[in-house]
Amino acid sequence: MVDMSAQASIAVTRVTDALRSGTPSDVASLLADMSPGDIAHLISSSPPTTRDELWELLDHEQEADVLNELPDDIRNNFLAELQPEAVAELIVQLDDDDVADILHELPQADTDRILDSLTEYDRERFETVLSYPDDVAGGLMSTDTLTIRADLTMDVVLRYLRRHTRLPENTDSLIVVNRDDKYVGLLPVRTLLVSDPHTSVREMMKTEREPLDAMTSADEVARRFERNDWISAPVVDPDGKLIGRITIDDVVDVIREQADHSLAVMAGLGDGDAFTPVLSTAPQRAIWLAINLATAILAASVIGLFQDTIEKVVALAVLMPIVASMGGIAGTQSLTVLIRAMAMGQINDRTEIWLVRREILVSLINGLLWAAVIAVIASYWFSDIRLGMIIAFAIVINLITAGIAGASLPLLLDRLDIDPALAGGVVLTTITDVVGFFAFLGLAAYFYG
Repeated sequence: MVDMSAQASIAVTRVTDALRSGTPSDVASLLADMSPGDIAHLISSSPPTTRDELWELLDHEQEADVLNELPDDIRNNFLAELQPEAVAELIVQLDDDDVADILHELPQADTDRILDSLTEYDRERFETVLSYPDDVAGGLMSTDTLTIRADLTMDVVLRYLRRHTRLPENTDSLIVVNRDDKYVGLLPVRTLLVSDPHTSVREMMKTEREPLDAMTSADEVARRFERNDWISAPVVDPDGKLIGRITIDDVVDVIREQADHSLAVMAGLGDGDAFTPVLSTAPQRAIWLAINLATAILAASVIGLFQDTIEKVVALAVLMPIVASMGGIAGTQSLTVLIRAMAMGQINDRTEIWLVRREILVSLINGLLWAAVIAVIASYWFSDIRLGMIIAFAIVINLITAGIAGASLPLLLDRLDIDPALAGGVVLTTITDVVGFFAFLGLAAYFYG
C-alpha cells in the first residue's frame, strides 16, 4: 500500500515544479485530478504566495469542497478576499455544520451580509445552527435529516427512501419522530433492509439510544461517539424536539482540532498556521519567552540567596541540575496524567481525589528510590557522605512537591477557566525549580554553615 503522505508529497512536488516552470495550465490540470482533501493539504503545505496562485487555478466547482477542507485560518484568508455574494454562492453547496464553522469565524457584520445574500430557505437553515456556539452539539450538527413516523411499515419507508435522489452523508439510521417532531427512536438502515416489509417501524426501532442535547459540549460529543462507536447521533432541543444530527466526520474534525491544540499549547504556541509570516509569529512566541524569562529569574534569585554556600561547596553547582531535572520530569508525568484524564472526561469529585493521592504516593516511592541511588553516586563522586545525604533529602522533597503540583495544578487551573495544557507546564516548572533549589541549597547552607 502506498503511503498517503508520500502521495501528497509527490503531488506537492509536481505542482511546485509546474508553478516554477511557469505553466499554470499544467498546474490547473493536476489540480483538476486531485480530491478536495488533497488540494486542501497541498494548499496548507505551501507558503502564502503559492497558496494564492493555487486558489486562483481551481475550477469553480472545486472551490466549495476545497474551502470546506482547509484549516480555519487559511480558509478565512481566502474568504476575506471575496464579496459576500460570492461567499454565499460557495457556502450553499456545503453542509449546515460546515457553513456554521465558516460563519462563526467571520466578523458579525460579514456574516450578516452573507446571510442577507441567501434565499429565505438557506438563511433559516443556517441560522438554526448559528444560534448555537461552535463548541457544542448544536454548532456541530447538520439539519439535513431523514425522519419517519413509528406507525409506518417497512415497505412504506423503503418506498419513501426511493423517492430521494440522494441520502444525507453517513446515514446509518433513520430518525423516528412523533407528530410534534419530538425524538422517539432510531431505525437502523440494516434493520430496515432485512425486516419483513409489513412490519411496523414501532416494532423494529431502537428506543434505548438517548439523543444529544443541543448544548452538550463538543468534547463530550466526541467522547460519546468514541465510547459507543456511533456513526451519527440525533440532536434535540430542551423540549426533546429533533433539530439535527451529528455525523462521525464532524467528530473526527473535533478530535483532530483537540490534538492539534494540545500539541501546540504544550509548546507554548497558539493554534496557528505553520506558514504564518515572521512578523506575526515572533510576537506570539515572544510572550511565552517573556513568561519563561520571569520564571527563570525567580529560580535564579533563589540560587542567589545561597551564593556564599555555593562558593564554599562547588559540588553544589554540579548537582543542582539533577535536583531540578528530577522534579521537573516527575511533575510533568503527573501533570500529563491529569490533563489526559480531564480530556477523556474521567475526572469527577471521586476520581480526582483518588488520582491526586495516587500521584503523591508514586512520587514518594520514586523519590525514596532515586534519592538512595543519587546519594550513593554523589557520595562516591565527591567523597562526601554528607553531600549525598543532602541531595537525597532534596530529591525526596522535590519529587513529593512535583507530585502534588503536577496532580493539583490541572484541577485548579480548570476551575479558574485557564487551559491546563497551556499554563500548567510553565507553572509546574517554576514550582519544582524553586522548591528543588531552595531545599537543596537550604540544606547545604545549614549543614555546611
